[in-house]
Amino acid sequence: MTFLEHLQELRKRLLYSISAVIIGVIPAWIFSKDIYQILARPVTKYLPPGEKLAYTTLTAPFMLYIKVSFLASIFFTSPFIFFQLWQFVSPGLYPKEKKYVIPFVTFTSLFFILGGLFGYYIVFPWACRFFIKMGSDFRPVITVDQYFSFALKVLLGIALVFELPTLIFFLSRLGIINHKWLIKQFKYAVLVTFIIAAIITPTPDMITQSIIAIPMLALYGIGIGIAYIFGKRK
Repeated sequence: MTFLEHLQELRKRLLYSISAVIIGVIPAWIFSKDIYQILARPVTKYLPPGEKLAYTTLTAPFMLYIKVSFLASIFFTSPFIFFQLWQFVSPGLYPKEKKYVIPFVTFTSLFFILGGLFGYYIVFPWACRFFIKMGSDFRPVITVDQYFSFALKVLLGIALVFELPTLIFFLSRLGIINHKWLIKQFKYAVLVTFIIAAIITPTPDMITQSIIAIPMLALYGIGIGIAYIFGKRK
């Protein structure tokens, strides 16, 4: 394939993925209010009794439900999106390597969803409690726009970080990296991990950053084991 043909193939895969997300928005919109209640639960449970999230513009609630529907659709259609990614990459693989399509789609989707759940159940409650306790001397007026931006950053950021074991698996199968190289680069991995954790986490304290960084290092360790077991042999 020429460079332009690669671009055309990429455009096709992106178009399919975006179309799937848009289609997924339709059923997500029906349950958008319920999804919002679930998404807002980590912060509303720490608010004073009777307090709710606020909005400052007339269209903010409508736009919020649209954004919530898109976020839910991304997680719901993630297997199809990762399949499109595989379809774009697979022409450059050997026939024996193309058989990994099912493990690729399965594990990328699984780790993506696990990352979102980790952000929702672990990082969200900790960060919300930290911020609200810091402002306990004041009345909280948290807007839905601010909260959703925070939620989007944490959920998608951590979900993408959880793709590390899958990425290591395929790089090791292609012979680009191996377990010895990963072990040698561990000290740099620690530094990069804490930098990424500092970018994803909304709080400046080391405890919250460590909550994200430690599982990331655990994923790196799992990746070393994966590279050792499934890495390409000479």
